[in-house]
Amino acid sequence: MSVREQSPGKVASLRRGLLDWYTRNQRNLPWRKSRDPYAIWVSEIMLQQTRVAAVIERYNSFMERFPTVESLATAAEEAVLAQWSGLGYYRRARMLHKAARVVVEAYAGKQPETAEELRELPGIGPYTAAAIASIAHGEPVAVVDGNVERVLCRLEGWPADGSALQRRKIEALAARLLDKRHPGDSNQAMMELGAMVCTPRNPQCKYCPLFGDCETRGEHKTAKRAAMVSREIGVALCRRNRREVLLERRPDHATVMPGMWELPALRELTFPEEQLRITVRHAIMQVNYRVRVRDVAERHVKKLTATGGERRWVTVKEAQAMALTGLARKILRRAQLLLGAKIAP
Repeated sequence: MSVREQSPGKVASLRRGLLDWYTRNQRNLPWRKSRDPYAIWVSEIMLQQTRVAAVIERYNSFMERFPTVESLATAAEEAVLAQWSGLGYYRRARMLHKAARVVVEAYAGKQPETAEELRELPGIGPYTAAAIASIAHGEPVAVVDGNVERVLCRLEGWPADGSALQRRKIEALAARLLDKRHPGDSNQAMMELGAMVCTPRNPQCKYCPLFGDCETRGEHKTAKRAAMVSREIGVALCRRNRREVLLERRPDHATVMPGMWELPALRELTFPEEQLRITVRHAIMQVNYRVRVRDVAERHVKKLTATGGERRWVTVKEAQAMALTGLARKILRRAQLLLGAKIAP
């Protein structure tokens, strides 16, 4: 029988089972140790379209650098982008910074508490607003992200067609399964189930607390994802006096990663193999990049690199604290010029 047709008593039993499973199996994530609405807000923005492992690496250093909404609001944008470097989708960082300023200026530093009010802030949509409101403030509003959508489609035996009608059905079912006494834990339990058990491929059904009521019990039909595209590019690693590296700033009007710092692009991909420093693989959106990194002497920079934005010679220590693209940071680490994730304030 469809969960939508189950009795209130049965639905309550499903809620209890899900919460019990979450209590026993939830991951020990740093943002779950805080009830601070600001900390929860930062984590939810970081988790948009980003793997949990990558967020863990950046979250602690970001919160150390910007422990309060006031500290974030008064920071320079470049400092915020530097702390975000490696997470990608940099518009999220800009919107978070902008929203922090709104909270300080329009709300006297007190973050809105309801999902409806939170949606008025830059960069906060329905999912993020519901997550923050339920986890930080206990508002009984259901969260529907990709993990929750997958769990509920499988539970009801629905193929994922991406239609507006199906979205409304999923939202209604999520609201019915929400434990209104513990909305934060209830939402996190559903998301955790999708992330850890009801995974896109090879779901671990035997460990699922909803297994007995699931109509699918395995993978379900989904819309085809866009195929990944492969591209090869080349960048120059230019050093001076063994202490400085040449970086280039993307124009503010660039459609992708405006204002971020990167390594200069090579004019030609073909060059002597002995000048190849390293090869790096990097994925952005639907593109898999194979990046050839060439050592380029200072005297050859103009001849071998393509004309770009503002360029600057910086020390490795300076580079560590700059708003580098994820690719630039990866290359400099692989070349053993940068340290790990922590960025100096």
